[in-house]
Amino acid sequence: MPLVLSNGEVGERYESGLAQLRKEFESSGHGAALARGRSLLVDEVIRHYYEQLLGQNIPRDCVAIVPLGGYGRGTLLPHSDVDLLFLFKDAKQEAAYKDALSRIYLDLWDLKVRASATARTVSECGRLDPENPEFTVSLLDSRFLAGANELFRQVRSRVLPALLRKSGQELIKLVSESARTRHVKYANTIYHLEPNVKEGPGGLRDYNLACWLALVNRFCLNGIWPDAGSLFETRLQKELESAFEFLISVRSFLHYQNGRDDNLLNWEAQDAAARKGVGTGGGDLNASQWMREYFRHSRSTFGAALQLLEEAPLRKPSLRNRWLTRRSRPAGSEFSVINEGVVLPSDFPIANATSVLNVFKQLSASPLRLSIAAQRIITEAAPTFSTTTCQRAFWSDLQQILLSRYAGNALRAMRDCGLLDALVPEFKLIDAFAVRDFFHRYTVDEHSFLCIETLHALKESSGEWPQRFAEILGELEKPELLFLSLLLHDIGKGAEGENHVTASMNIARRILGRWDLEKQEWEMVEFLIQNHLEMSAAMRRDIFDHQVIGTLAARIGTPEMLKMLALLTYADISSVNPEAMTEWKAENLWRVYAATSNFLNRHADEDKLRGALDKQTREKFAALPRKLVSDIQPFLEGLPHRYVAIYTAEQIVRHLELANRLWQEPVQITLVPYRDLYEFTVVTKDKPFLFATLAGALSAWGMEIVKANAFSNSSGVVVDCFYFKDRFRTLDLNPSEHERLKKSVAEVVRGDRSLEQLMRARSGFKRATPARVQVKTRILFDDESSAQSTVLEVVAQDRPGLLYRLTETLAEAKCNIDIALIDTEGEMALDVFYLTKDGRKLSPDWKESLQANLLKQLNSGV
Repeated sequence: MPLVLSNGEVGERYESGLAQLRKEFESSGHGAALARGRSLLVDEVIRHYYEQLLGQNIPRDCVAIVPLGGYGRGTLLPHSDVDLLFLFKDAKQEAAYKDALSRIYLDLWDLKVRASATARTVSECGRLDPENPEFTVSLLDSRFLAGANELFRQVRSRVLPALLRKSGQELIKLVSESARTRHVKYANTIYHLEPNVKEGPGGLRDYNLACWLALVNRFCLNGIWPDAGSLFETRLQKELESAFEFLISVRSFLHYQNGRDDNLLNWEAQDAAARKGVGTGGGDLNASQWMREYFRHSRSTFGAALQLLEEAPLRKPSLRNRWLTRRSRPAGSEFSVINEGVVLPSDFPIANATSVLNVFKQLSASPLRLSIAAQRIITEAAPTFSTTTCQRAFWSDLQQILLSRYAGNALRAMRDCGLLDALVPEFKLIDAFAVRDFFHRYTVDEHSFLCIETLHALKESSGEWPQRFAEILGELEKPELLFLSLLLHDIGKGAEGENHVTASMNIARRILGRWDLEKQEWEMVEFLIQNHLEMSAAMRRDIFDHQVIGTLAARIGTPEMLKMLALLTYADISSVNPEAMTEWKAENLWRVYAATSNFLNRHADEDKLRGALDKQTREKFAALPRKLVSDIQPFLEGLPHRYVAIYTAEQIVRHLELANRLWQEPVQITLVPYRDLYEFTVVTKDKPFLFATLAGALSAWGMEIVKANAFSNSSGVVVDCFYFKDRFRTLDLNPSEHERLKKSVAEVVRGDRSLEQLMRARSGFKRATPARVQVKTRILFDDESSAQSTVLEVVAQDRPGLLYRLTETLAEAKCNIDIALIDTEGEMALDVFYLTKDGRKLSPDWKESLQANLLKQLNSGV
C-alpha cells in the first residue's frame, strides 16, 4: 500500500529537497543538475496535490496536467515560475473541473512557489493565436506529468503536428519578429558590460530560440519529432550544450545571489561568480577572465540563433524564387551566399590570406553574416595567419573593410573567428574586455566597432547634428585613417599600469610599424589617438574664450585634423551608450568645432562687449528694428561675447524685455521645454549667493541640472540660465506645477522664503538607490585656460544638491562665478567654474583655502 503523506509532510520534503539541491550546487556549480532536481521536486508536489483532488469527484480521465516553458523542459531554476497547462477533452469538462483544479497552483503558492495555470481543450491547442504565439511555443517544450496521458498524446501526435503543417511558417515568423525586437532592445550585441543572462542576446532565451526554430524546421522537413539531443550537427550540438550548462549555472547563481528571479549579471555578481568559478569548474578567477568565458559561450548561442533567424522564411516563396533568393555567388568570389549567410565550398583555399580576407571585404560591403560552418573553418585556420604573414598587404585589405558601410559587422566576424587577434595580436588586450565606470555600456572592443558604425550611419541618420557631421565626414581626404584611429584608440585600456591614451599610442605605433603606411599617415593616426580626448575636454571649458579655443587650435594645427578629431569625438561619445550623445552635447561639440575652425581661419573674439557693437554682433541683429538694436546695446555692455554667441537674437530680446520689467517685479523667470530638457531662465539684479540659491532651489524640486550659464552686465543685471531634467516628471505630468516652481524660486531669491524651508518642504526628493560606484573626488585649478578667470574643475560623486553645495561654498568664499559648465557622466559629476575674486584671478592662498573647503563639503556626504 503506497505511503500517504500530508500536505505538511510534502512541504517539508520539498523544502528539504531544495536545501539539498542548493548545497550540491554550491559544491559542484552545475546549474543543469540543479534545474532538473527542482523540476522533479515540483513534479512530486503537483502529483500529490492532484491525487488529493481525485478523491473529490474529479475523474482521472478528465484532464492532463502538462508542464510548460522552462518547467516543461525540466529546467526549473531556484526562483523561476511554474507554468502549467490543464488540458481537457472538451469545453464541457473544462467548465466542470477547471475551478476545482485551481487548488493545485494555490497550494503551490502556499509553498512560496509562483505558479500559474492555463486551461485549454485538445482542439484549442491546434489553433495558432497571432496575439499569443508564446502559448504554441510553450507546447513545444511541454511534457506529460499527471492525469489522462491520452489527452497529451493526442496533442503531441496529432494536434500539434497538424498545426505546424498548417501554420508552422507563420509561427516561425511571429517568433522571429519577437526575437528581433528583443535583440534591438539590447543593441543587437552580446557585449554588454552587465548582460542579462536570460533576455539579452546570447542568453538562455536565445538558446531556447535556437532549439525551437531547429525543432520546427526539422519537423516540417521530416514530419516527425526530432530527438532533442540531435537538433544540430554534432559539433554545434556540443557547443550549444556547453553554452547551456554555463549559462544556466550562471542564472542559477544569480537567483541564489539575489533571492529572486533576477537575471542581470552586474559587476558585483561578476566578481562573486568569478571567485567561485561558476560554470567553469575552476576556482577564483578574476572577473575579466571569467567574463571572457561568458562571452565565449554567449557568442556560440547568439550565432546559432542568428543563423536560424536568417534562415527563417517570412513568407513561402515559389520553388524557383526560393532558389534565387536563398542562394547566390558574388561575382568573382570563391564562396556562396545562402540565406544571407556566407558559405565556404569544400575546395575553398582556406590557407590563402587573400581569399579569406575577401570574405570579410564582402561582409563589410553587404549586410551578410558568416554561416556557422564558415566561421568554424576560419576559426581553425586563423592561428596560421601569424604576425609576419602578409602584414604589409593586410593594411590594403583593412582599408577596404574600414571604408565600407558594414565595417562593424565584418570586424566583429573577424574577432569572433580569431582572425583579428591573429592579424593584430595586440587586439587580444581588449577582446571582450570590460572597463567598469557605470557610463560605458559595452566592452572595449564592441565600443570601438560601434564608433566605426556610428560614422558610417551618419548619412542615413535624420536630425540636424548627424547631418552636419556627415557633411564634414564627406570632406575628409583620407577617412580610412580616421576609421583606423577609432579601431585602435582605446586598445591601451587592456594594458596594465599606463594611462590608456599613452598605452594606446604606444601599442598603435607597434602595429603601424608592421603595415605599409606612409610616414605622414602614420603620424596622423598617432596624433588622433594621442589627442582623442582633447575636444571632450574642451567641451568642459568656456568655448567662447578665445584663449581656450586658441590653445586647442594650436594643438590641432590644420582644418583636416580638426575635422577628423571632431568626428572621432562624436563617434566616441555616441558609442559609450545609446543615451550618451544628447542633442545638447552634439550642439556643444559642433560649437567647439566651429569656434576652432574659425580660429584656424584667423578669427578670434574679444572677451567683453564694450562700447559700439562689432560687425559680427551687428549682423546678428540685422533683422531687428534699429530702435530695438539701440536699446539692446546698453543691455549688452559688459556681457561676454559668449553670451551673444550662445543665444539667438530673439532670446536676447526676450532677456532685455525681462530686464526692463525688473522695476515691476525684481525677479523675472521663464520656464520652457528645450529639446529633452527644460530651460529655466532668471533675470534679476546680482546679489551674493544668487547662483547657489537658484541651484539649491531647483535641486529641492528634484530637478537634475545638466547645464548652466551665468552672465551679468555692467549694470549688475544677471541672466542665469539652467537646463535640467525633470527626474520625477513633476512638470511633465502636472502642468500647474510650472507656475508653482517659478513662484517658489522667486520667493527664495527675493528673500520672502528661506532656501532651507523650501528644502525641508520638498525633502522627499532623495536618491532612490545608493551609488553603485565610488567616484574619486578631484579638484583642479587652471590659470592657463582663461585670460581673465581661474578655472576650477570638480570631479565628484553625483548626488542631489551637489551643485548647490559647490556653489554655496564658492559664494561663501566671495568668488564670482563668471561661467558654470555642468555635466554628468553616469554617476560622475564634472563641473567647471570660471572664477574671479575682486575682478582678478584667484591667488594661490585663496585657491588653497577654497580647495580645503570644497573637499570638506564633498566628503561630508551631504
